[in-house]
Amino acid sequence: LQYGIVLDAGSSHTAMFIYKWPADKENDTGVVSEHSMCDVEGPGISSYSSNPPAAGTSLEHCLSQALRDVPKEKHVGTPLYLGATAGMRLLNIADPQVSDAVLRAVTATLKTYPFDFRGAKILSGEEEGVFGWVTANYLLENFIKRGWLGEWIQPQKKTLGAMDLGGASTQITFETRDTIENPRNEVMLKLYGQAYKVYTQSFLCYGRDQVLKRLLSKLLQAESYQETVFHPCWPTGYNKSLLLSSIYDSPCTEKERPSLAFNITVTLVGTGNGNLCTLHVSKLFDFTNCSFSHCSFDGVFQPKVSGNFIAFSAFFYTVDFIQTVMGRRVHLPSDLKDAAETICATSWSELLQKAPKLEKRLPDYCAVSTFVYLLTTKGYSFNNHSFPNIAFQKKAGETSIGWALGYMLNLTNMIPAEKPSSHKSMLYNYWVILILLFVVTTLTSLVTAICLLRHSKSSII
Repeated sequence: LQYGIVLDAGSSHTAMFIYKWPADKENDTGVVSEHSMCDVEGPGISSYSSNPPAAGTSLEHCLSQALRDVPKEKHVGTPLYLGATAGMRLLNIADPQVSDAVLRAVTATLKTYPFDFRGAKILSGEEEGVFGWVTANYLLENFIKRGWLGEWIQPQKKTLGAMDLGGASTQITFETRDTIENPRNEVMLKLYGQAYKVYTQSFLCYGRDQVLKRLLSKLLQAESYQETVFHPCWPTGYNKSLLLSSIYDSPCTEKERPSLAFNITVTLVGTGNGNLCTLHVSKLFDFTNCSFSHCSFDGVFQPKVSGNFIAFSAFFYTVDFIQTVMGRRVHLPSDLKDAAETICATSWSELLQKAPKLEKRLPDYCAVSTFVYLLTTKGYSFNNHSFPNIAFQKKAGETSIGWALGYMLNLTNMIPAEKPSSHKSMLYNYWVILILLFVVTTLTSLVTAICLLRHSKSSII
């Protein structure tokens, strides 16, 4: 077996994935699987802006696990990558020097381990979207697969679209035959000899955590920054005091920063009003301006969604909460809308009773469910016909879906542009033919022997 390690440095936390695959089949699709994973304790690396060395130190526990999970004799040949996403993209916008210092700190830590470290970088939103799409379709063998005779088969099924919802950004990526009117959204890929025209768009500041921050900013603005502000998306019976500095410490909210002291505390009181929550969340989108034939939101071009989709990360966790905790199925857009309204109308004490282990995130499921409903229906234009084609899941088999695997496959050149050589499969075919010939010859010999035996017996009689 061969191994590879990818650290997914997201905005809210870092996860380490260790992959494995048979060394002699590394160009086959679907053969790479997740060997193990580790969640880094603490926040994402972008949170260490005031103390960059601590960003490197935070990774040590998971890297120690990697030393145990990857056989010692394989350490030196195991590639190790770190990819940072929207949290670091935001930090890079706010302060490029601090962003560089954080990357230098994690690089210094990663270089102290015996793996084949191949770099730490900030991914663009487009890379994040496309690599997530590659991961999902690779794992589900939508690009190419081996037939039972060892030949390469181009599956007749279409590729899946991919939707990712992180802490600071969200991505949508899918194959399309339509004209992609904005060149920035078009990616041409050649995988296993097949060309794919892919639409991809990443929306910075539309990840779960940044949406909640922007929502708080809108509410404070609407209530003129009073000491007590009513929050329609929080459940009744829940209230919390926040420093203004915790709301306006992001490039996503800084344009709305009031000319008030940052150490002022505001108390937010939950009112559990679903309709009012929807009204405020919808103000986070701009559905009015569009210079193309069709837009999603904020003036961004998007062709019509088509085919099946897989929605992972916070998309999955939100719908999973609705189905497992709230006991509501999600098949149509109306199911999602009704479920969001039910969550909004549920008191804090009832929610705590239903899911005590989720206490930290519980107050925000009303807002996030409402956001997911508006994003998928009003934003991406999924309707009663197309919405049921979305599968909300976090894994394909035993492997997590996200950009990390696609990123490693790309950097290790494990998905060739050309169709793989049929040499291996021809050798395999020869073996199959030889075995079949052997079986046929043996059966023919047996039948001949039986016939001769019967003939000789009848002659004696």
